[in-house]
Amino acid sequence: MSYADRRAAGQRLAQDLLGLRGQDVVVIGLSRGGVPVATQVARALDAPLDVGLVRKLGVPYHPELAMGAISEDGARVINDEVVRSSRITESEIAEVEEAERAEMARRAEAYRGRRGRVEVRGRTAVIVDDGIATAATARAACRSARARGAARIVLAVPVAPRDWARRVGDDADELVCPETPRDFMAVGQFYEDFAPTTDAEVVACLDRARGGEVGIPAEGGAVMLSGELTVPAEATGLVIFAHGSGSSRHSPRNRFVADALNAANLGTLLFDLLTADEERDRGNVFNVQLLARRLGEATRWAAGRVTDLPLGFFGASTGAAAALWAAAEPGVAVSAVVSRGGRPDLAGERLAQVTAPTLLIVGGRDELVIDLNRGAQAVLGGPSRLEVVPGATHLFEEPGALSEVAQLARDWFLTHLAAAPAAR
Repeated sequence: MSYADRRAAGQRLAQDLLGLRGQDVVVIGLSRGGVPVATQVARALDAPLDVGLVRKLGVPYHPELAMGAISEDGARVINDEVVRSSRITESEIAEVEEAERAEMARRAEAYRGRRGRVEVRGRTAVIVDDGIATAATARAACRSARARGAARIVLAVPVAPRDWARRVGDDADELVCPETPRDFMAVGQFYEDFAPTTDAEVVACLDRARGGEVGIPAEGGAVMLSGELTVPAEATGLVIFAHGSGSSRHSPRNRFVADALNAANLGTLLFDLLTADEERDRGNVFNVQLLARRLGEATRWAAGRVTDLPLGFFGASTGAAAALWAAAEPGVAVSAVVSRGGRPDLAGERLAQVTAPTLLIVGGRDELVIDLNRGAQAVLGGPSRLEVVPGATHLFEEPGALSEVAQLARDWFLTHLAAAPAAR
């Protein structure tokens, strides 16, 4: 058993926690690796997300060996056996603790700024990490939530050793873990991608969770489209997503890319181009002109809300055709376009009128779509580039494929939005 990455682990873990949906829950992701996992749990439970700042206390001459852990508000766990066998003195513990508290203070400022912590008093606190080894940091986080008045504490992780309940003890009221393998040696052993989570990724997750649901008026106000707007505090641009046929603003692939853009200080708007009733008519799903009109209306709405940022489009499948069609409209101020596995050919004669720099990303095994993208690129009216992701199929489901898409899109938007004027 292994998880593709922390996001996939969070989606799997969320399945075992769905019974908490609708209850008074706060999800707390442990910094840093637990936050991407917790983001998926919070999304599934429709619950607020916060970051739990805990730090391992490493043995001075062997920092990877935990002799305990501390939380930002004073909760403390000490492994007496490690301290005794390693002959650690109280002054050495105090020295390590002082250094870790300084790091927690730095992270608190970086992650929250002036925003306070989410209130847990009287609520169910779901403590989430990317896995458990010694359980020291998880226990410190549970004790912190208890001290802050949480009514119930659920400790949830994607993977842990078989005896994890013994290691946690009574610091949690409930334990949830879908995988407890016999051959457990380290958490990273059970992830295909276990790259360290960065501060920027943590901030992006929190910003995304704080971003509210928005209603976007369309068709002269006769239709209201549901959306989700996330604008990081230091945003340098806003990317508007146009999903493909049969998808919605909840598309996990688009959300994966959006998370990467948020981590790079790019705002995102994910929204439904059609209402639930409209989606029942399959003709609407492939009506590129209708989808482009809706995207244009959402763009004008966003430009009125975020007046100081240049705008970009990210389109997938038929959504890519809608993005290019809308980019050709005179009143739509878009400065860069990215297409993922798109059908730009469906934009037809509008392609020649697209002047915004356009990046076309296709999978190396998606041969028909490669040909369609090459044909579309030949008639685009502005600068363009075609990127083929080796070994990837249409949905980029292969390990690492979607990560490459996200990196390509991020770099394209950072390059072209940085040189673009703000939308007005």
